[in-house]
Amino acid sequence: MMGMFRALRNTIAAAVVVCLAGCQSSGSGYVIEGTIEGMQTGEIYLKSFRNKMFFDLDTAQVTNGSFRFEGTVEQPLLHGLQAEGMSSPLQLFVENCTMKVRIHPEQRSIEVEGSPANELFLAVAPQVEQDGFDIVGLVKANPESHVAAFYLYRYFTYVLPLDELKTTRALLSPSLNTLPYLQDLDQIIQKLERVQIGQKAPEFSLPDTAGVSVSLSQFRGKYVLLDFWASWCPPCRRENPNVVAAYNAYRDKNFTVVGISLDRDKKRWLKGIADDNLTWTHLSDLKYWDSEVADLYGVRAIPSNLLLDPEGVIVARDIREEALHETLKSLLDR
Repeated sequence: MMGMFRALRNTIAAAVVVCLAGCQSSGSGYVIEGTIEGMQTGEIYLKSFRNKMFFDLDTAQVTNGSFRFEGTVEQPLLHGLQAEGMSSPLQLFVENCTMKVRIHPEQRSIEVEGSPANELFLAVAPQVEQDGFDIVGLVKANPESHVAAFYLYRYFTYVLPLDELKTTRALLSPSLNTLPYLQDLDQIIQKLERVQIGQKAPEFSLPDTAGVSVSLSQFRGKYVLLDFWASWCPPCRRENPNVVAAYNAYRDKNFTVVGISLDRDKKRWLKGIADDNLTWTHLSDLKYWDSEVADLYGVRAIPSNLLLDPEGVIVARDIREEALHETLKSLLDR
């Protein structure tokens, strides 16, 4: 896999050099000239991306299968295109040049010509989530690339050990320091440094299912598993029976669970709690990925958890499946 990626990386680096010379300037902004297969009329939406979410930015009419967007971005940034009938946006980078776009809704695919950022973005996209992907090599080969910075932030913030994350971040050019992805990443790194094993867990208060404010300090004196989850998160729901088993095994041994949900719909949150028989304390501000406590703890992927000792010191992180039981057994079966 690593050898295959090195070959891919060399191809990508060469492609970017060639395309930089061929990028067609559109003046001071961008032009997206697009076609969409199988759609003659209707509306298509250009969406901005922030905090794992897409937001409507502009709308264009599809006429005879074609559409056009014009605007300006301060720097190349991830966006989405979503036509009527599509379940989710197709992703592309928007930069200030003329881009030729072809959308294939049935195949959930997009082609982009005339954009160096998308040459790299679309070339890497099929590999980035595969095991063994060489994100360090991608960053080294493209230290001034907004796309490489995005991939590091979006997919590897919680995959790389903190020291390696910081080292890889430092490989990127200072010219990218104003990029929102790196500004977010730098903040996350600072937060992660404060919630490493051996650090005292930051205090917070959140409403419970009845709307009553509950503080972390109220659980002092017990081992506490802070469990970040959401009813809409399939991996969380798959892990919930394991957490239930651990709770039932150790709740009489000075242990409890505090669920912190990234839900935004209270009814679905409550239904998820009931359906999965989660009988511990549950807290949420119902702000989805804008959850203030998730932000405080640098949580950008769920399920995630931290185990605190009776003094509120973090003693373990992201322990799931059998590791959760083994850790609790080592601490509580004494």
